[in-house]
Amino acid sequence: MIGEFAYEEILTPRPDDDTAGPAGPGGAAAAAPYVLGLGDAGRLTFRARRGAYGSWRVEADSVAWDGRPFTDPLAFLSRARETLGIDGATLGHLLRELSVTLTADTALDHTALTAAELAGLGYAELEGHQTGHPWIVLNKGRIGFSASDTARWAPESRRPAALPWIAVSTRLAAYRGVPALALPPDLYARELDDATRARFDAALREQGLDPSAYLLLPVHPWQWDEVLLPLYAPAVARREIVPLPTDGDLRLPQQSVRTFVNTGRPERHTVKLPLSVLNTLVWRGLPTERTLAAPAVTAWVQGLRDADAFLRDECRVILLGEVASVTVEHPLYDRLDDVPYQYKELLGAIWREPLVPRLDPGERARTLASLLHTDPAGRAFVAELVERSGLAPAVWLRRLFAALLPPLLRFLYRYGTVFSPHGENAIVVYDEHDVPVRLAIKDFVDDVNISARPLPEHDTMPAEVRGVLLTEEPAFLTQFIHSGLFVGVFRYLAPLAEDQLGVPEEQFFALVREEILRHQALFPDLKERYELFDLLTERIDRLCLNRNRLHLDGYRDRPHRPHAAVHGTVPNPLAAP
Repeated sequence: MIGEFAYEEILTPRPDDDTAGPAGPGGAAAAAPYVLGLGDAGRLTFRARRGAYGSWRVEADSVAWDGRPFTDPLAFLSRARETLGIDGATLGHLLRELSVTLTADTALDHTALTAAELAGLGYAELEGHQTGHPWIVLNKGRIGFSASDTARWAPESRRPAALPWIAVSTRLAAYRGVPALALPPDLYARELDDATRARFDAALREQGLDPSAYLLLPVHPWQWDEVLLPLYAPAVARREIVPLPTDGDLRLPQQSVRTFVNTGRPERHTVKLPLSVLNTLVWRGLPTERTLAAPAVTAWVQGLRDADAFLRDECRVILLGEVASVTVEHPLYDRLDDVPYQYKELLGAIWREPLVPRLDPGERARTLASLLHTDPAGRAFVAELVERSGLAPAVWLRRLFAALLPPLLRFLYRYGTVFSPHGENAIVVYDEHDVPVRLAIKDFVDDVNISARPLPEHDTMPAEVRGVLLTEEPAFLTQFIHSGLFVGVFRYLAPLAEDQLGVPEEQFFALVREEILRHQALFPDLKERYELFDLLTERIDRLCLNRNRLHLDGYRDRPHRPHAAVHGTVPNPLAAP
């Protein structure tokens, strides 16, 4: 908390003396003493190392309050509220969200596996052992869930579930699909066996209803009980929404909580369902406009890849498309412009292509976030994978960057298009020796952004896609790679590489820079684009994820989804060799 709040300049510690620490192993600066004055509440002291992007690495056992060891983050929020600049209402909710996060962390700690054990888990199973976004302090708040809800539905509970389905009248529901799934029966033929489909149709006919007048979709049991039955009661009473049995398939919740991987039939789609729970920055619903457009965006982005020999044949990047969706309007809320956005994201479903069938024999996949994991003995998961690969650490890191960066850079430079390649959206694919070989991207439809400056490559973009994609000026478009990948993941991976792999932080980012320059050298015809979308500037904007909760939005309702705050700039470690 101290480190991330200091990074975002919510707190401003000052050196406790004028002397810098001696050089540590590998030339790294040793931790230096810092002090944080908290007015009448006293003073906090700690030791920390400064790192890339102006980050802070605080030594946990060094924190002291007025000279006495201090370890209570809840008490810290309470005592430091004036320095943090938070009002009483925000503080009350913060304490609850932090307490719930710490409870989840404690549960994870009690069932934690070793790095070696984690290395043997499958993609979906590994998700249940992850500890959350390191940048966002309150990363498991899940406001709306009770303790029993968390025990049943949180990813760390690792409990597969059979989801119930519902039928929704086409007067309320709309279907969209990619060309291969253009009509609802095309999807249902893949997702439901004949016996299940017959049971669903029979359940409708028994009530005198015509199955052809309904669309089918799974629903999260929590959402059905807590939100849908109360808010769609008239539609349920009119039998415009009809509950159905489960399809019998077991699905496992992933880190996003609202996404389920089919573990019983891995060839079937992953489903993403709205969940009216506030977690990290937003309510985890499904925005209507983007749900409707998801298949069209998928078709356009995958079309770019399929027509590009470098992306298709060299990178072999996997884009897990959101290939079908059902969107259900609310008869009242959807017609009100200024109601809180959570009430416009209540009901629907998105079907995403499954990952496992798209892997080659011998390949295995893990989210990028897993590389930041450290086991109870302090061993980093990345150190375990490097050891298993048999490669020198710097060579393994080069292979990692060569798998991650080229497809992202190609989309940016050639097509003026970016994803948000953060730890959960970016998936590293490894060969049988745990060497990184290529990239898979999921959940990209929500995070596709395009250049606000027109490019010829956008001329063939369908109007439906153009209408829903967010645009950013070129100078800010690069922030999605900076903040999603470099600051959001590499800022934490670099210290692990330094401490456990013996690769100094400076060398780590030099390898990242080398990969960017190597890619640029492959395509000299795009020189103007490298200047337009410049990743190597001296400084970049500092995006802040904790400021939003503490200072900007707090816990108030608003009609539109919030975005990360921008506060000043930080030095870019990629700017120079």
